[in-house]
Amino acid sequence: MLNYIWFGLLIIGFLFGIFNGRTEEITRAVMDSARGGVDLSIGLLGVMCLWTGLMAIAEKSGLIVLIAKIVRPIMKFLFPSIPKRHSSVGAIVMNLTANFLGLGNAATPLGIKAMSELQKLNGQKDTATTPMIMFLVLNTAAIQLVPATIIAVRSAAGSSNPAEIIAPIWIASICASIAGVASVKILSSLKNK
Repeated sequence: MLNYIWFGLLIIGFLFGIFNGRTEEITRAVMDSARGGVDLSIGLLGVMCLWTGLMAIAEKSGLIVLIAKIVRPIMKFLFPSIPKRHSSVGAIVMNLTANFLGLGNAATPLGIKAMSELQKLNGQKDTATTPMIMFLVLNTAAIQLVPATIIAVRSAAGSSNPAEIIAPIWIASICASIAGVASVKILSSLKNK
């Protein structure tokens, strides 16, 4: 439905531009937007390649296993029903680490892997489990140490200080994480009563 709405808005905009004699301006705007999209994509591609490569190195070097051991008490609190050595723990840690480093879209494949590993523990395949919901909340809130993707977007857009958004992102993502974790814990305890 949303595709039809966007398509309709574009057609209406083109028709208004044509009827008002602004065909040249429409053409220029389309070309400038396309060029801007390509420039932004190339800027993001470099950041994504760098961080995805670093995450692959971290996984192969055993750094992820080390991080998983360090954060085991936190993982046990957040995901008490996941078995200690289940493969979903490593996948969750990798995704949360990628989000913590601000990888944005580069963390998506890691999130899909974590969710598919959590699905293996799911007895009811058509219903999300509490660990799946908790992971989704943490993945969505995404506490970021360095929001590299947003900084890259701001830099590509010509910001004079692209990193000035770090502190507000820390505050917003920490607050969102606390609220989300508390909500999942409260609602799951009410469900289990």
